[in-house]
Amino acid sequence: MNQFVQRLFQIAIKEERKIIGLMSGTSLDGLDIALCGIKGSGRDTEIRLIEFTTIPFDQAFKEKVKAVFSKRNVDLELVCLLNPWIAEQHALMINTALQQWGIANKEIDILASHGQTIYHAPKILHHQSEYGNATLQLGDGDHLAVKTGIITLSDFRQKHIAAGGEGAPLAVYGDYFIFSKSGENRIMLNIGGIANFTYLSADLDVAKIFSTDTGPGNTMMDAYAQKYFQKAYDENAAIAKQGIVNAQLLASLKSDSFFDKSFPKTTGPELFNLDYLQTALEKSGTNSLSHFDVMATLNQFSADTIVTAIKASLDVESQYVVYSSGGGMHNPLLMETIQTQLPACSYFTTKDLDISPDAKEAVLFAILANECIAGGNTPIGGGNKDIPAVSMGKISFPG
Repeated sequence: MNQFVQRLFQIAIKEERKIIGLMSGTSLDGLDIALCGIKGSGRDTEIRLIEFTTIPFDQAFKEKVKAVFSKRNVDLELVCLLNPWIAEQHALMINTALQQWGIANKEIDILASHGQTIYHAPKILHHQSEYGNATLQLGDGDHLAVKTGIITLSDFRQKHIAAGGEGAPLAVYGDYFIFSKSGENRIMLNIGGIANFTYLSADLDVAKIFSTDTGPGNTMMDAYAQKYFQKAYDENAAIAKQGIVNAQLLASLKSDSFFDKSFPKTTGPELFNLDYLQTALEKSGTNSLSHFDVMATLNQFSADTIVTAIKASLDVESQYVVYSSGGGMHNPLLMETIQTQLPACSYFTTKDLDISPDAKEAVLFAILANECIAGGNTPIGGGNKDIPAVSMGKISFPG
């Protein structure tokens, strides 16, 4: 038997597996590295967050990725070169984190890498009848495995698409395994570059699980802050709070056909970007708005579309508990608007469930890797084609 296959079997039958989950989102702020101890699988998954850090990307890294990020026309050679290069940079960051934590690489059982999304193309966005859903993440798993010496699972989204999904959101799997609770209807709201939520029914019925993207979270606000205020993001909504929401611009932002599509659905910065904003400004005749008013309107846009999606998907007369995560949960104006529009809900963060809100997405990929290696016996989705009951992740050995 191949030594790595044997090693994989030994990992699968361990009482607790040490798995590092990695996440690099559309904000390109850094690599989230979550070291988890995981026991069991499926609904019996038990997880503890051992260590967590975010290692910021330097400007050179960001510029290289931005050269191919969310663009239809790019330098194909650069895409080819970036695939191993991103993995090598991530490997350096992982090795650095482990050294800082005083943990040897050989103590880690599995590395679970999301990779860096450079293009997300569900059919509802590309509109090409001969092609299905597609997505592309860079950061090759083989390079990660070799450079860290750790068995690596990567490229999780492809199996989801192959089985009929859109490759997102994948949070639904981990949300169900570790956050479902009998007697409590939960909405796991993640506001990253794109906002999404998972609904977990109080009766634990897998057929009732629902997960969808809602539209922009932080992506347009971040891009606007970077371009016009030379800030990475609108910290504490300081910019938006100085502006006034413009009704004409807001209506124009909401007029895209994406919002007419039925749920569940996915999207990305391929649609929601500064070009999208410029088109909305021109259509609404609001080009002369102050930058503060534009930011206030973008903030309202994100909040409104999150609330609209929740109201369209769930019976808002029922009692729900919202657990938020992602960068948007730190935006007080955004969260205040959501809470005002959904006053019947109770609001917490995943910290109240013993998982750091900033670490949640990285943790969820560790859970997906655990399920691939040691689980696979919990059908979720109740036959819903939008939530395929599949294991995800391609396996790369370090030798």
